[in-house]
Parts: sequence; structure tokens; C-alpha cells
Amino acid sequence: MQVALLREWQAGERRVALVPEAVAKLVQLGHRVEVESGAGLEAHYPDDAYRQAGATIAPSRAALLAAADMVLGLRPPLADPEFLQQLRPGCALIGLLQPLTEAVEHFQALAERGVLSFSLDAMPRISRAQSMDVLSSMSTIAGYRAVIMAAERLGKFFPMLITAAGTIAPAQVLVLGAGVAGLQAIATAHRLGAVVRAFDTRPVVREQVESLGASFLTLEVQGEQTGEGYAQALSQTSHEEELRQLSAPVAAADVVITTALVPGQRAPILITQQMVEAMRPGSVIVDLAAEAGGNVELSRPGEVVDHGGVLILAPLNVPSQVPLPASQLFSRNLVTFIQHLLASGLSWTGDPPAAEIALEDEIVRRTAITYRGEVVSELVRPRLAGNP
Repeated sequence: MQVALLREWQAGERRVALVPEAVAKLVQLGHRVEVESGAGLEAHYPDDAYRQAGATIAPSRAALLAAADMVLGLRPPLADPEFLQQLRPGCALIGLLQPLTEAVEHFQALAERGVLSFSLDAMPRISRAQSMDVLSSMSTIAGYRAVIMAAERLGKFFPMLITAAGTIAPAQVLVLGAGVAGLQAIATAHRLGAVVRAFDTRPVVREQVESLGASFLTLEVQGEQTGEGYAQALSQTSHEEELRQLSAPVAAADVVITTALVPGQRAPILITQQMVEAMRPGSVIVDLAAEAGGNVELSRPGEVVDHGGVLILAPLNVPSQVPLPASQLFSRNLVTFIQHLLASGLSWTGDPPAAEIALEDEIVRRTAITYRGEVVSELVRPRLAGNP
């Protein structure tokens, strides 16, 4: 199999889909890997590192794509007509294709081109898919990085310090949302010595929160989680009660980290302007839901807002801020997924060769977006029919 590794095209994207270590593994398995020049530079991997791992460097993107059976990238440029025309009909494209938010026309174009495509952000949250779960890997990094960003901006220490001049009280950190990112934020803040509290509408996560050294806020608001492990959106009445009960804990915190997301929807507002204005000047909020609109009413995605002395950080693409470990984790997930595809029956037949897959496998079925000239993803098909 001929594997092509793309250089990322989005401004500010520093990750790479395959690191040299992963390339070496694919080569050992008998595959040929060709890399677009400069693909790993932003993640601190020069072209020579890929050559040493057994890859070749393509003279151009057009030449790379013309020969590829499988094309790998984090966020392939689906909106670029030139990229689409360069993809070989029958090849497999794998990346974060964002089936819930990407324009459906782009998936239709992939199908018409005869491209088999898979989206790693559609990975089912089942036990045998954990080693391929890119979203969990990236959320782990985002949760860690959020605490570091807050510590850099907060004008006080995280840990308690006992000095000859007296005792310095530890920072009070509140984490809203105890998914993967929230749990990593809790663990990181606790390791830095802060007093950590956390809240999630799902009482089932309480034990995980407390096992990481945080106390769990018990509010009179509870929700359920989906079969995928995500929190379900609250009713309007429950959400208003949630905001009312969160007001006091938010006001008492030095740092608040928000992580609440609802797949395919705008992120819920957890901190209103009134709540921000009740916080002490010098406090810091890190809104990890900025790419989905934000959990903070005053957030401006990609910017830092100073509102009455309270800093509101709304960073975008947080894992890209630490590209080395982010790329390592992503590429491990990706190689495991490729191995699963091949083990479950991915093959190329016919002349010209077209990819064949086994849709009866849950992981394959849930991640497949286009196949045999059609859009097959149940995440995309409702939007094709005009349903949001």
C-alpha cells in the first residue's frame, strides 16, 4: 500500500498526522510511505527524520497524491477544488473531516470523485476503539495546556507556600465539565498544588473527579450522558438553574476552566457576564469550548478579553500549541486505526483499483464518510436531506 502524508494547510496548525516513529512502523509492516516536503517541520520533525524512518519525500503534492492508495492528514483541505482533483479515484482519505460541521457539498464532492473517506472524529466510544480515539488524545492535551495557560496568566502561585514572611494560600481552581479534557485539567491543577473543585451534570463522573484529588460540586442539577459518554444538553429550565447555582463557586475561584461541549451543537453558556463581574480582579477563565462558540458569554474565540480585571482566554486549536506530543498521540491513534482497517478487510480491487471495506464492523461503519460513490455516514446523511 502506498501511503501519502500531507503537510497541514491551515494557518497555525503545527501538528503532523504521522511522526517518523509511526512511519517506521508502517514501513516495517511492508507499506511504502511518501511525505510532502515540510510536513513535520512545525512539529520539529525535519524531512531527514522521515527519510531515516524509511519514507521518501515527494517532489510535489500533485505527485504525492497521484500515486497514493491512502492519504493521511489531520484536516485535509476539503474546500480546495485543486486538492480534490489531485486525489486519485479509489484512494482512501483519513483525517478529522468534521462530519457534523463541514459543508455537506465537500462530502458530496468526495463521493463523486470516488474517494473512500474516514473521519477519526466519528470514532465510536467503545472499549475496543479506545486506542484509536483521537478526540480523547487531543482533549487530554487541551486539558493539560489549559491549566498551564491559566498558571502563566494568574498573578499568584498555584501551590500553598510557607515562608519566613508567612503563608501564601493556594489558588482555587474550578473545572466545569469532567470529560477527558476536564479530568486532565483537574489532575494537572492538583499536581501544581491548587485546591481543585469540579462540576459536571453527570453524577457518574464523581468518582473519577475525586480520585484525581478534586472535590465534586454537588448541585441540584443533574443530566444524563449519551451512549457515547457525552453529556446530554439540559432543558432550558435546568440550564437556568445550573447557572444560578454555579454563580457562587465561580465567584470564589481564582481560575475557572470550562470544557463543556455538545457534539454538533453550539457549546452551552456556563458563565454569564454577570458571573464574570462577580469574580475577583486578577482571576482567569480558560474557555476550551471556544471553537464551538464558547462556554463563556464574553468569550471571543482566539482572543484574550480583559473584563473588569478578569482575563478570559478563548484559545483555538489548543493541542497545536504542544505539537510534539500532540503529533505523537495522533499518529499512534492513526496507525492503530489503519491496522484495524486492514485487518477488517480493507483492500483494493479492480482496474483502476477501488477500495473495498467491511461495513459490518462497527468502527469501520461509524467512521466511514464516503464509499462507492455515496455519502454513507449517518452523521452527514440527515444534512444531505436538509435536516440539521
